Amino acid sequence: MDSVPGRGRATLRDVARAAGVATSTVSRVLSEPGRISPATTAAVQRAVQELGYEARQRTPSGPDAKPRAVALLVPDITNPFYFDIIHGTQEQLKAAGYTQLLVDTEESADVEESALESVIPSARGVILAASRLSTGALAGAAERVPLVALNRNDAGVPAVLIDPGYGIHQAFQHLVSLDHSRIAFISGPAQSWSSQWRWQVFEEAARENGVDAVRLGPYSPKQTSGAAAADALLTSKASACIAFNDLLAIGMLRRLRTRGIKVPQDVSIIGCDDIFGADFCNPPLTTITAPVEQAARVATSMLLNRLGGGPLAARQVSQLPTHLTVRESTGPAPLRR
Repeated sequence: MDSVPGRGRATLRDVARAAGVATSTVSRVLSEPGRISPATTAAVQRAVQELGYEARQRTPSGPDAKPRAVALLVPDITNPFYFDIIHGTQEQLKAAGYTQLLVDTEESADVEESALESVIPSARGVILAASRLSTGALAGAAERVPLVALNRNDAGVPAVLIDPGYGIHQAFQHLVSLDHSRIAFISGPAQSWSSQWRWQVFEEAARENGVDAVRLGPYSPKQTSGAAAADALLTSKASACIAFNDLLAIGMLRRLRTRGIKVPQDVSIIGCDDIFGADFCNPPLTTITAPVEQAARVATSMLLNRLGGGPLAARQVSQLPTHLTVRESTGPAPLRR
């Protein structure tokens, strides 16, 4: 029963006055037993009992104060490449009792940085897919919140990489067997780490196969960029290309068709990622198949391990291989006249 007549429920200040101590001392006695002298502790506890004081639930602080949520940031939610990432992370997070916070960063480093600032206070961890942040900004974010990067490995943070090496080398072997001797790389965004990685592997494969390598772009990884990429390909005199992603390649197929250029009779096109719909194109797209959903699940497992008490400074990198899937957009090089 409360014993402060006429005033309702006893307060922390009432307990402090009855015990003859400061309010902060009462708070410390109640929240940190053993830190205050036995005599003071006894006086406070006696006042608590006499007044019938009931401590209000304290608002927790620190990581446990945040909701059980993990933020997933992707550059373009409309890109089918990210569908499997969204699905893979969400299913695993749900099974672990976490809610997924999905953010579209619009292929913009500024939007991504702003979004991170917004979600860090309310998310226990973050998965960044194909981050466009600067190396310094990415490393700084990883110091503030448990974080795993997908397809990014230059900031010393835990990462899951879809390794283009095997797939691109297979693509070159395939094209060389069809007598292509000048092959273009249709590059992605200038700030894309994975586009730079793919170009490095492309150059290496070109040297190994004695093929002329041409780099075109950069281009936004969207179908709408395919028209400009297709025009540049024709100007380059390359007889085949590997596009940064399938959306670019599909946009190129459409543009070439409107210009009366036949694929693969006049030029061969290879995409990357093997997104949903790549086999529905006209012609069906030869592409470098990536284990996208598996990569998402590995990244989620890596983050959940850290949220479960793993050391935040631990450096982990997991690489998953790609492979070439041959369809109908590649064929023999056109005869030179």
